[in-house]
Amino acid sequence: MALAKLGAVVLDCPDPRALAAFYAEVLGGSVTGDDDWTDLELPGGRTLAFQAAPGHVPPRWPAPDASQQFHLDLTVEDLDLAEKGVLALGARPLDTEDRSRSFRVYADPAGHPFCLCAC
Repeated sequence: MALAKLGAVVLDCPDPRALAAFYAEVLGGSVTGDDDWTDLELPGGRTLAFQAAPGHVPPRWPAPDASQQFHLDLTVEDLDLAEKGVLALGARPLDTEDRSRSFRVYADPAGHPFCLCAC
């Protein structure tokens, strides 16, 4: 028997509402909350939350001397189409060397790494 249930994944960032809006465009869902804590209620019942961290320093990727801490894997039907969409929303590519792989790595507007993964 499990001791707990996962409530939300929470990302520290300088502007919770802006980062929640970015992920709402990528994943769908509805944004609620304020400037200190914002929730993105995702289709299917999961929550991705964003917490204000004025001194936020984004992880470096790749960095053999520093941890990326975590990243999100987002499953997509069409890598090229999804890539155009996330770049238009403010993501930046972190790894453009091997376009033949089934995943591509980006940073969200606050610098957190995430992958688009072909399903």
